[in-house]
Amino acid sequence: MMALSTKERYAARIMVYLAIRQGTGPVTKYQIAEAEALSADYIEQIMVRLKAAGLVLSHRGRKGGFTIARDPRVITLYNILTAVEGPIRPVPCIDTQCKREATCPTRPVWLKAATLLEDLFSRTTVAQMAEETKAQESISYSI
Repeated sequence: MMALSTKERYAARIMVYLAIRQGTGPVTKYQIAEAEALSADYIEQIMVRLKAAGLVLSHRGRKGGFTIARDPRVITLYNILTAVEGPIRPVPCIDTQCKREATCPTRPVWLKAATLLEDLFSRTTVAQMAEETKAQESISYSI
């Protein structure tokens, strides 16, 4: 089974959380941890990678925490996933030299899958995911 890592999935959720709260001031790792049911230490590990990629800003001080660094309409899911774990690959052999590379019957399919995933993730913005989340929350509260 091909699956995104937990860090990738949580990083996407964190970015949506920050986008929804954009303009309300910095959010602490403890607030994120509570909202996402994760440990604050794990949040910190993810935030270090997101900060290094320029996706979040950290603010020091008593009212410090994290904010989204750019407009959520320009941050893509691809930006987040690659910031946390690197290139998106359905199989590891895409990036490595394999003695069967020239004759492998499945390699073209894996390359196509990687291209399709990259395209989908590159077209999906944090703003889109945030809007979908807000819509789902309003539906669940109205039921």
